[in-house]
Amino acid sequence: MRARTRAFLAHRHFQRFIVGVIVINAGTLGLETFPPVVGSHGHLLTAIDHVALYIFAAELLAKVYAERSAFVRDPWNIFDTLIVAIAFVPATGGLSVLRSLRILRALRLLSVVPSLRRVVSALLRAMPGMSSIVVLLSLVLYVAAVMATKLYGQTAPDRFGSLPTSLFTLYQTMTGDDWGNIAREVMTRHPSAWIFFTIFILVCTFVILNLFMAVVVSAMDDESAEERAAIEDNTAHTQRILDELAELRKEVAELRYATRSPAAVSESSTPRRAARRRG
Repeated sequence: MRARTRAFLAHRHFQRFIVGVIVINAGTLGLETFPPVVGSHGHLLTAIDHVALYIFAAELLAKVYAERSAFVRDPWNIFDTLIVAIAFVPATGGLSVLRSLRILRALRLLSVVPSLRRVVSALLRAMPGMSSIVVLLSLVLYVAAVMATKLYGQTAPDRFGSLPTSLFTLYQTMTGDDWGNIAREVMTRHPSAWIFFTIFILVCTFVILNLFMAVVVSAMDDESAEERAAIEDNTAHTQRILDELAELRKEVAELRYATRSPAAVSESSTPRRAARRRG
């Protein structure tokens, strides 16, 4: 029974059904942000939300039954359980903020859709490499913020009047958000400030941020390579089993032929001899 339940949960039609429920539930939660829609169809939206919640809960219970102790060893199962469990916490008083967290159920797509799961796995795999880049970026930002505060703090106090303000302004510059106006504002008093901003953007935006992308892409390539290797191993293992079965069938056929009784052979040949005599 457990094997049958496990096969049912892993069937592609059931997975598509769960994806459809997640998408519909996410859509209804989005519609709840429109007061006119809530006023006219509030009861329907609530009913759909409850039905989706019960479906998710039933799926988790079925997984617990089918997988038993293996259920808690899968991080994705823990992730799904936490997201579904949030909806069962009473959203009253100080916990009313939990009602807005129901939209987190849309994140269940990450665990249901294999391609999204691979992306998340690649991001987690890239974390160690990204931590070094974060340290490098923080160091460059801090050095540039100290320099900008000393150089342009008096000229543009709203932008570089203090170290925290300079850090925020340089972070805004690094992301490309209105950095041209920031640079022009400083260049009205310091014409050579373009050198500082150009070097900062080249280092942070075109070098360090691209390093983030390179680490993530490399991790995704490794994840895809491991998946391809696993598929090839499974294919090779299946082919070996098929070859062994073919050899076994051949040996069984030869054994049957070799172990045919002489009496059976003679009986089968007797009618042929009699026919020859009549002829």
